Amino acid sequence: MALNAEESSRLSGLLTSHAERITHRWAEIVAGSLRGRLSQGELRRQMQELHSSMITACAQGAVDLDSEQATELRAVLSELSRGRARQGFSASETSFSVFALKEVLLELMEAEGGSDTLRDYVAFTGLIDEMGLFTFESFVRTRESLIADQAEQLLELSTPVVKLWEGVVAVPLVGTLDSARAQVVMERLLQTLVDTGSPYAIIDITGVPAVDTQVAQHILKTVVAARLMGADCIISGIRPQIAQTIVALGIEFGDIATKASLADALRHVLRLAGVETGRRQRREA
Repeated sequence: MALNAEESSRLSGLLTSHAERITHRWAEIVAGSLRGRLSQGELRRQMQELHSSMITACAQGAVDLDSEQATELRAVLSELSRGRARQGFSASETSFSVFALKEVLLELMEAEGGSDTLRDYVAFTGLIDEMGLFTFESFVRTRESLIADQAEQLLELSTPVVKLWEGVVAVPLVGTLDSARAQVVMERLLQTLVDTGSPYAIIDITGVPAVDTQVAQHILKTVVAARLMGADCIISGIRPQIAQTIVALGIEFGDIATKASLADALRHVLRLAGVETGRRQRREA
């Protein structure tokens, strides 16, 4: 329900004439819901910013939150939502910080009385409802963005590319390998090959619980991409159960070298590179 011009003007006057009382009581109510997780100074600053932006919007003739005159008010609400989302508050706690103004206005308007009190209160709370819903939606968008960023960071952390030897890098995979993670694996491996100039790469799947056709395809695509960069790939971590599954599914790794363990794969690569390994040196001795 939108305000009309007169109601907007009366709300601006009410907020202005009782500024200190409103912000003090508003912050007091909100503080109770947050249970001390935000400092009194910070909370009071937020309520004062909201109060000030509401006065500005209404004084300029804003009749609802979509009005051009409410641009600053929307910006303040968005900033409040983003800040609360990053601080770990819930969407309900954040939107309540806006809805609490209803209680403040009710107390104030009941004390003042007047024939138009109820009509004005209904109109004023309509705007506050818009503000609360806008805050809730802004909070949700921020949280979704934060979750997406965290998921991307976890993907990067779960797919490290390590240098095992001069010219040899390895990707130790742990957990399920889906399409999104496979893309991250490929990108990080290729970038590392470019940065280090390594001619050999080991993809270790010891920590992958199961290999199906989809996982195998992801691995093969990564191998092909690495070969296009001029690097030979070896797959390690082929446990007996995984070997049986690969055979049962009819998956073909072609001429790609496979080894039972990362150690075996490293020895294989070192032999290809002409480096004497300890086992071979002991045999010859």
